[in-house]
Amino acid sequence: MPLISVNKVSKSYHSRLLLDHVSFSIERGDKIALIGNNGTGKSTLFKMIRGDVKPDEGEILHHGTAIAGYLTQNMEELDIGGNILSSEELSNIEDKMREAEFKLATADAAESQALLRTYEQLTSRFESLGGYDYEPRMKAALAGLGLSDIDYTRPVSSFSGGEKMRICLARLIVSRPDILLLDEPTNHLDTDALEWLEGFIRSYGGAVLLISHDRYFIDRTVSKVFELENSTITAYRGNYSDYKEQKRHFLEDQARLVANLEKELVRQEGVTQTMLSHRNISGYHAREKVVGKLSDRLAQERSKLKSGAMHMSFKLMPEVRSGDPDKKLLEARHLGKTFPDGKVLFEDVNFEIKASDKMFLVGPNGCGKTTMLSLLLGKVGDFDGDVLISGSSRIGYMGQFVPFEDETKTILSELMDRSELSETAARSLLARFGFRDIDVYKQISVLSGGERSRLFLCCLLEEKPELLFLDEPTNHLDIESREVLEDALAEYNGAILAVSHDRYFIEKCQSRILGFFGSHVELLDKYEHYRKKYRTFSEDEDAKRAAIASEKRQADKERREAEKAASADTASAKPVINRAKERKEIAKRKERIRYLEKTIAELEEEQKTLESSFGKDTSPEDYEKYSKNSEQLEAMYAEYMELENT
Repeated sequence: MPLISVNKVSKSYHSRLLLDHVSFSIERGDKIALIGNNGTGKSTLFKMIRGDVKPDEGEILHHGTAIAGYLTQNMEELDIGGNILSSEELSNIEDKMREAEFKLATADAAESQALLRTYEQLTSRFESLGGYDYEPRMKAALAGLGLSDIDYTRPVSSFSGGEKMRICLARLIVSRPDILLLDEPTNHLDTDALEWLEGFIRSYGGAVLLISHDRYFIDRTVSKVFELENSTITAYRGNYSDYKEQKRHFLEDQARLVANLEKELVRQEGVTQTMLSHRNISGYHAREKVVGKLSDRLAQERSKLKSGAMHMSFKLMPEVRSGDPDKKLLEARHLGKTFPDGKVLFEDVNFEIKASDKMFLVGPNGCGKTTMLSLLLGKVGDFDGDVLISGSSRIGYMGQFVPFEDETKTILSELMDRSELSETAARSLLARFGFRDIDVYKQISVLSGGERSRLFLCCLLEEKPELLFLDEPTNHLDIESREVLEDALAEYNGAILAVSHDRYFIEKCQSRILGFFGSHVELLDKYEHYRKKYRTFSEDEDAKRAAIASEKRQADKERREAEKAASADTASAKPVINRAKERKEIAKRKERIRYLEKTIAELEEEQKTLESSFGKDTSPEDYEKYSKNSEQLEAMYAEYMELENT
């Protein structure tokens, strides 16, 4: 039996049909990607599965006790209550368990039976939610998502937006629902966290339905693809690459069908006109109906072909310039950036960009990629080294947030004011960027994030830059738009320096990599070479941190022993009473201390082994084991200190 059944569901907003009699089911173990252009209704469908939004028609059935966990991309809808390691549901259940235990202590026989049933239900629910090992599993999930070095006592509301999203994702993961509904789960994750999440989803025993524009992520996690298009859902077997191949065959077949229908329509129209000229009125009217039905079907089949074709065609060709394609446009010499607190972001960075270069800055969140981009653009004044830019180079820049001077302008007027295009040429160009018909008269202030990015890029490229700086250019773009952008950038004969986490995009552009390894930045030929080298670097850094932590623990132990010895030397002499019971307790304490020292040493060695094995293929179970060992070590350290000081 499926966990969830969606039966002939329809939904409209403001007279716009989003879903038209959509049906599908989700089985246990399914890993499904829901894809489609922005605004087609993917997030609305998630909310209907959750029960937050009601369908206009049809029904959504949750079979048995199936529980769905939901991660929203809307920051305002996130559950950010409590501190990081708290779970409101588990706390409520635990309170009820304590209350039941208290009542059982004073209940009579009749009351005890009912209380025991309630208590068993509560404990069963507590266990099913993983209540007894919730904290170590939460720490393991946070570590996997890149939040290992944080203060667990801080309230969630005090963290940044990206950190809040990752904390809520970790909470959802450890709650172990039957179905995970993940709306853009890769937002705010760097590559290490992405790879950990990919491994978790592949090994997850429940079902996963996810919305994502990250094709690399979809390729590595799902076995089915649901495409939401023309208000209906089409299911494809396999991952994203499999879907692309199946969709290509469908479009080829569809193009042949449309061509045949067009020929048939021309033939039927000819027959109709012949009947009219021969004054065969009854035959003419009958044939007119055939032509009308054929025309309607042709329009319907054309719409399928149109929706499957790429809507946008970017023109990224700079002005034709004479000269060497190896002309040097930019050179960075011994670049460095240090914050006032002494933290070194990067140092002694050297590279050059030639007229035909495509280069990506890659590294974990917070490593300094956007800072370096801003430095090269002259937006950061306090830095070490030199940046030399060719005086004849025309530079274009698109950041993560795109500004417009006048938000009251229309799309059409913005492009015409920033170019020398006629209205006809401007409308034609805007159509290639997805703005058609009356859309060109929309005010900038009402545009979505993706629409703003497309308009900004359209205007920027019409200025024909020779060197293009891009900071996360695929943000806000749906998959179809990303692929058109990639194809255009692959053919672009100007230079590009970009920051991106989109692995598919990076590999498609066949660019060189400026990879960040701590404060060191190195130029590499391929993205895969960077990932291989970064994994080794990350493992070495983890080993260094573990060694430092071990040295600190040893130093703390020696300091406590020295303080204890000094205290014993200065303490007043007290009579010692040798009693058999006290001697026995002292012996037991010493035996316990020896046991703790031995076990702590073994656990520390096991932790080192685990740390050295951490990498791309590390399973969630290994992270969970590491977290449980850490918990056990903390408890043993505390007990050891207490025994040593008594």
